[in-house]
Amino acid sequence: MIRLPAVGPSDIPVLETDRLRLRGHRLSDFVTSKAMWAQPQTAKHISGTPSTPAESWARLTRFVGMWSLLGFSYWYVEEKASNAFVGEVGFGDFKRDITPDIHGLPEIGWVLSPDMGGKGYATEAARAALAWGDENFGDTPTVCIIKADNFPSIRVAEKCGFKRKAETLFNGAPTLLFERVR
Repeated sequence: MIRLPAVGPSDIPVLETDRLRLRGHRLSDFVTSKAMWAQPQTAKHISGTPSTPAESWARLTRFVGMWSLLGFSYWYVEEKASNAFVGEVGFGDFKRDITPDIHGLPEIGWVLSPDMGGKGYATEAARAALAWGDENFGDTPTVCIIKADNFPSIRVAEKCGFKRKAETLFNGAPTLLFERVR
């Protein structure tokens, strides 16, 4: 299992692209994150059900906690020009009950606020996160799981160099497992 040195809130790396800033979550980010996760469009290809405020809070604290425990996690993504919330992208080790087993592998994920789709932000943010991962995970492959009918996310994964590794079920839904080897 990949474990990087634990980091505190001030040590979370800030990544920048031409248009985006990826930074650690702050307490004040709960409002925008909660609003995004409450939208049916956001949940459609992830859980299928919009998140309650308590579920959004648990997710935010999990993201913050993984930085401390694992040395990697999710970033809060914002537009550099406007500071507008774009979404969340990063890595986790979620201990998923899935076959094939992906425990210990950095699992990348991305989610955008519905009003930010169609601008190439998911690919841009994922590529920035993967570049950081390439510097920190060594030769360990990176994986992602995507519901089989989530064509926009499948396209993002392919643009980022992921190859389909397996078809599986996750939470009862047909799911594709992708892998990216450095």
